[in-house]
This record gives sequence, C-alpha cells and structure tokens, in this order.
Amino acid sequence: QVRLVESGGGLVQPGGSLRLSCAHSGGTFGAYSMAWFRQAPGKEREFAAAISYGGKTTEYVDSVKGRFTISRDNPKNMVYLQMNSLKPEDTAVYYCAARTGGPLNSPRAYGYWGQGTQVTVSS
Repeated sequence: QVRLVESGGGLVQPGGSLRLSCAHSGGTFGAYSMAWFRQAPGKEREFAAAISYGGKTTEYVDSVKGRFTISRDNPKNMVYLQMNSLKPEDTAVYYCAARTGGPLNSPRAYGYWGQGTQVTVSS
C-alpha cells in the first residue's frame, strides 16, 4: 500500500520561502508521476505542480510559475516543493499525490494522497 507523508509547512511572512517534503513508501516510487495540490478554505482542491516519474518534465499552474519548483529524489523516495516569494493567496493545505492515470492536473488522476500540510502566509 502506497503511503505519502508531507512535512515542512508552517507560518511564513509574505515574500518568504518554505520547502515542502513528501516521503513515499509502500510502492515503486519511480513508477509514479507526482504532484502537489493545494486547497484553501472554502475552495476546491487546486493543482499546483507536477513532475514526471523520471524528473525530466515539470508542469505548474500559472499562479506559481517562477516562484515554485518541484523536484524529486528517486533513490530517497522523496518529492519536494520549494516555494519562494510566497503570497497570502498561497495560504492553503498542501497535498502530495501519486498519479495512477488521467490528466496530469486533475485530482481524479491521482490515486494516492498524503494527509496534507498547512502553509500560512501572513504578516
């Protein structure tokens, strides 16, 4: 059974940085494309970034392009989200997910999810 555990969330001032981590266990990590989604209070879960199983291809939602970087370390079974120049509108619970089939930016394409980590951007 695949298990995903996120860490690294917290409270940060606008303009600050955070690095989220996601540890994968229970499956063949290198076989999955991975993504980060986020969900703000009262809003639907939103695609933020994705990375191919080999790490060569990445995709971002327009609102985070140039500020967020997704990466993965396959030998360590880890995926990361480096978030720079954070804005209050980035405040959300961030979820790590493993893709099992379907469009890269659709939550329905991901069959495995972590429990989420809270990111709050506020002064």
